[in-house]
Amino acid sequence: MNVSGTDLFLWVAFPYVCLAVFVAGHVWRYRHDQFGWTSHTSQLLEHRWLRFGSPLFHLGTFMVIAGHAMGLAVPASWTEAAGISEHAYHTTAVVGGSVAGVAMVTGLGMLCARRLLTRRIRLGTDRSDKVLFPLLAAAVVLGITATAAHNVLGGGYDYRETVSVWFRGLFALQPQPDAISGAPLLFRLHALTACLLFAAWPFTRLVHVWSVPLGYLTRPYLVYRRRSGTVGVAAPARAPEKAR
Repeated sequence: MNVSGTDLFLWVAFPYVCLAVFVAGHVWRYRHDQFGWTSHTSQLLEHRWLRFGSPLFHLGTFMVIAGHAMGLAVPASWTEAAGISEHAYHTTAVVGGSVAGVAMVTGLGMLCARRLLTRRIRLGTDRSDKVLFPLLAAAVVLGITATAAHNVLGGGYDYRETVSVWFRGLFALQPQPDAISGAPLLFRLHALTACLLFAAWPFTRLVHVWSVPLGYLTRPYLVYRRRSGTVGVAAPARAPEKAR
């Protein structure tokens, strides 16, 4: 099958460039900005919106990542060999993806509103956040819209035969741009936005993902001891007796 130069650029060159920036950017960031390798939390400035928005966003994100890992990295033949029918997989993916998407969008919306409406947080927003939040929102909205338009309201689209094949081909160093070039526009835009998000990752607060405090789960307990007894008024010191 003949592949155009545009398809070679969009589905081969561009993803590899973004992947290279992702890897090299993390190395550079770790060597030159370890003190900035944090989530840049603003909890001290406002915590009411953060209390609900952050758990929703992170829970939805974890579910979305798990769903993408299953859909993109695992071939359909593997799930069929495991006894999971296409109908069961499709139903689980749509229901689980919808729940994850709603949680993620709701949490992200609360976090963005918090940053826009709270003056102290808005003034502390740096340039990387101004790039990250719109890019992240675009990737999330495009993914949800693609799923809703084709697999909820539409007749259904099996992305595992197109987008997944292209995705696995990139990491196998056997790119297949023709596998995704014919996919629906929303899926292609979602893929391109995801590539941009990975390229921007090392230069934003997303690097804190790699600093998850897993050691906290296995560290020994800290023992705190309370001082016993009551604090009384100290008796006045007696003057030393004169030597006889």
